[in-house]
Amino acid sequence: MTNSFREFAKAKMFLVIGSNMTEAHPVASTFLKNAVQNGAQLILVDPRRQKLADFAQVHAQIKVGSDIAFLNSLMYVLIEEDLYDRKFVDSCTIGFKELKEKVLAYPPEMASKICGVSPDMIRDIARRLAATKPCMLCYTLGITEHTCGRNNVVSTANLQMLLGNMGVECGGVNPLRGQNNVQGACDMGALPNVFPGYQKVIDPAARAKFEKAWNVDHLPDKNGLMIPQMMDGLVTGAVKGFYIFGENLANTEPDIKKVEHELASAEFIVCQDIFQTETTRFADVILPAAAWSENDGTFASSERRVSRVRAASPPPGDAKANWWIFKQIAKRMGQDWSSDSAREIWDNEVSQLAPSLAGIKYSRLEGDGIQWPCTHDQHAGTCFLHKDGEFSCGLGQFVPVDWTPPAEVADEKYPFVLSTGRRLYHYHTRTQTGRCKGLNDLLSEETADISLEDAKALHIEPDEKIRVKSRRGEVTVKARITPEVPRGMVWMAFHFRETCANWLTNPAFDPITLTAEYKACAVTIEKIGN
Repeated sequence: MTNSFREFAKAKMFLVIGSNMTEAHPVASTFLKNAVQNGAQLILVDPRRQKLADFAQVHAQIKVGSDIAFLNSLMYVLIEEDLYDRKFVDSCTIGFKELKEKVLAYPPEMASKICGVSPDMIRDIARRLAATKPCMLCYTLGITEHTCGRNNVVSTANLQMLLGNMGVECGGVNPLRGQNNVQGACDMGALPNVFPGYQKVIDPAARAKFEKAWNVDHLPDKNGLMIPQMMDGLVTGAVKGFYIFGENLANTEPDIKKVEHELASAEFIVCQDIFQTETTRFADVILPAAAWSENDGTFASSERRVSRVRAASPPPGDAKANWWIFKQIAKRMGQDWSSDSAREIWDNEVSQLAPSLAGIKYSRLEGDGIQWPCTHDQHAGTCFLHKDGEFSCGLGQFVPVDWTPPAEVADEKYPFVLSTGRRLYHYHTRTQTGRCKGLNDLLSEETADISLEDAKALHIEPDEKIRVKSRRGEVTVKARITPEVPRGMVWMAFHFRETCANWLTNPAFDPITLTAEYKACAVTIEKIGN
């Protein structure tokens, strides 16, 4: 997030796109709903009439995968009606001419045919955004989990720069992170192209710095593999071994049959986790790890806030802290790491090597923690980024992008679009929440959510068992008939193994980020009968 959760209470307007905050980020959604009840406006952009729609002044129910056409059309109106922030654009950005040329190809009448929102609603939303400043834009995986996910994100940034909503309190582009501490993992360099603190692997100076600090020679000068490339490599033999740390790939990756074949093809798999999962079935070695409540350490939240976490109970049995396990493996590979606690790792290594984290020390991490960048010991942290329109790259760069359809669209054989997400009572593949009786009582099985119109046309009754099929697989699941879902759409989650949506989802990926298109694939519905 460029901005902070505490700003929600003071915000005048929110634009929430591709984010079912009520179920996927319930705490954040509470902040937002409180703000709306105190007078803030909410514009919701989502294919489903999810629960936030009850709080929205406007709900733009766009078609799945049409975000760029919709956003480009908003920018068309802002430019055509001279409603954009000319001062910010002229002084703080580059590339406006190219952006203008691109978005003027998306008049509301044309974009409406793609996104399914009326031209009048597109104009109304653009005018509302221009009239109330600043506006906080929030998005989640409904934006990123597409074959055009990177371009979707770029479009949200284009819009906020055009409105002059960057570098100010209660503005910005605010992705709500999808898993606990995923922000912290990225901050620590758990990405194939950066060292801790987002220092590029391909930068010779960064490599030299980490080679010296880690007492190694010749760190790789090329970016590493992403998950889909690794999985493919298991089959071709390009990847021999796989170390899976806290991830249940056999349920979370698209097209489970394909994933199971890939995992079965590996020569050697290590799983490090707190419980056995569908993925540990493929492991040659399972390393039992301590859970978050059994560890001392730090978390970094969506808003870049680094906070302490303290062990509430000792790890059971042979379970050990993750850093301890990594240290023992490194020792057997010839490296004797000196740090012997989470605190020492942070103070002696992380804050020494990552400039944006240099001012964050364990002694300062009391209370509410500190938001990076925090560059020295007296720095208070940074509540919002790009203050006064000063971007890390200099001027903000408009990046014009075109709309492209999903990799797989509805057709005669598979006439419905399946989109996936999360439900409130369970988390991911239920590795943890599935062991909680109370949560299983609240939600004991998966459903396929379908519209009233489609249920009537197919003569499907509530809770009737139906078969949902894609080109990759099929599941038998109860039908949940709901006005939340528009005609032609099916919505499912991936919490339950036998009815997991990922038996159906398409292993098509964004060409840059290699994020899978979980939000769109073609399916058919079959009435099973008695």
